[in-house]
Amino acid sequence: MLMKYERSPTRNLEWIAKLMDSQFRIPGTKIRFGLDAIIGLIPGGGDFATFLISAMMVSTMAKRGASGYLVARMATNIIIDAVLGAIPIIGDIFDVVFKANERNLKLMKEHYHEGKHTGSASKVLIPLILILIIVGGFVVWAGYKIITWLFHTI
Repeated sequence: MLMKYERSPTRNLEWIAKLMDSQFRIPGTKIRFGLDAIIGLIPGGGDFATFLISAMMVSTMAKRGASGYLVARMATNIIIDAVLGAIPIIGDIFDVVFKANERNLKLMKEHYHEGKHTGSASKVLIPLILILIIVGGFVVWAGYKIITWLFHTI
């Protein structure tokens, strides 16, 4: 009987992570990069498109029973990648170095094969919310200072 070849869901995620983060190599170096860095060069929508691909991977893991803690850590990785990756030039270098999808793949393997990263998402979400509040407050404060400086100099 001829069996149809099927990839396992984990194998598909491994393939996507490699394609997005380390499929290509700069000749003569050990520096690897993927479509995340290339697509991220497209102004405006490039980083959003790669964020959606990464989010699909996290969504797949959530549907397969990943713990809330694991999903929160993976989501944090792709949010960091999306936010810092959106900064022109610096973000493109960051995409080559950070490799959020491969980080998430490692977390996923540790979760399923070693039983790590179990539990509630609150261990990640509460500190993340506090950091976002602090950063948001700093951005508002800096914006206020810049605007008042501009009004005083004009």
